[in-house]
Amino acid sequence: MIELAIVLVIIGLLLGGVLKGQELINSAKVKNMAADFKNMSLYIYGYQDKFKALPGDDSAAVAHIASSTSGDGDGKIEGVWNSSTVTDESAKFWEDVRHAGLAPSSTVIAGATATSGFFPTNADGGRIDVSSILPITALTGAYFMCSAGILGKYAKQLDISLDDGFPNTGALRASIATTFAVATPETAATTWVDADSYTVCMGI
Repeated sequence: MIELAIVLVIIGLLLGGVLKGQELINSAKVKNMAADFKNMSLYIYGYQDKFKALPGDDSAAVAHIASSTSGDGDGKIEGVWNSSTVTDESAKFWEDVRHAGLAPSSTVIAGATATSGFFPTNADGGRIDVSSILPITALTGAYFMCSAGILGKYAKQLDISLDDGFPNTGALRASIATTFAVATPETAATTWVDADSYTVCMGI
């Protein structure tokens, strides 16, 4: 009986360690996702401070940072946030902030696709990007940063850490949509479901 009790205690300790370890991994993942949202503001405002223009939209990007092309300079980051069309300003955003030394990774946008590795991803492997086009109804801001493919259990924690904890209110909103149109923003989800995958967006 004593030996059985010792075995059960050891099993209990092992299970407790595994659960605690998983909790730490989940927490680190959410912190990483939160950092993505905070960094996006740094990229936009850091570029504006240096060049008095928006990354992706900068009409003098070729002269400023030797980017492949320049934007139209109209004060908007055009193109849907998850565009893979390399001429869209939302896609060119990454080329500009990388040429400017604000973000790491490749500056070669030629041939970039959704799966080429040029576009950054979050800790769950979902696409991260920014646009001036409203992605989810009722968000406010001049620019909108979105992070896709986030499981509900992480998305809820992310919303709690950055906003109000609800997917359809506040500065951060979430949708289960996977494609986004230029003209019609998606509707925010009303509840969190742990196993569902969400696109989480925030106004900047």
